[in-house]
Amino acid sequence: MNCPYCRQADSRVVDSRPIDEGSSIRRRRECATCGKRFTTQEMAILSVIKRSGATEPFSREKVIAGVRKACQGRPVDDDDLALLAQRVEENLRATGQAEIEAQEVGMAILAPLRELDEVAYLRYASVYRNFNSLDDFEGEIALLRAVPHEPLEREEKETRELSKS
Repeated sequence: MNCPYCRQADSRVVDSRPIDEGSSIRRRRECATCGKRFTTQEMAILSVIKRSGATEPFSREKVIAGVRKACQGRPVDDDDLALLAQRVEENLRATGQAEIEAQEVGMAILAPLRELDEVAYLRYASVYRNFNSLDDFEGEIALLRAVPHEPLEREEKETRELSKS
């Protein structure tokens, strides 16, 4: 790491701390040449392999934008969407892979979205899984009914409300 003051490459780490819930590391460094201190941040890059074969960094904003359309008119706010995107990223990082197929990102969105709002889940799944007929919708609704999933518990929502204030 080059010193931002004197541009020398020799520096030593004085302190390291996890930030952003452990997804990044903040390092305090000291230049061996000029003695000035500076801060760096390290983050493991999670790459998404698109259908075209191109790769791009994972983006929570893209997850939120895609899910926001499915949540239009539903009782879902921006904080709910931010938490969903965070959960998706955490689940993808937990796989231990540095590169994830775009298809896997879409699949990782489905479970947290179902917990958040089943109607939004059905909307998203219909586009993502390319439903072509009413039978596709009926089949997915039958699965939703066969395996009921409890929405977020009241206590979890209250905890989130308290953390907002």
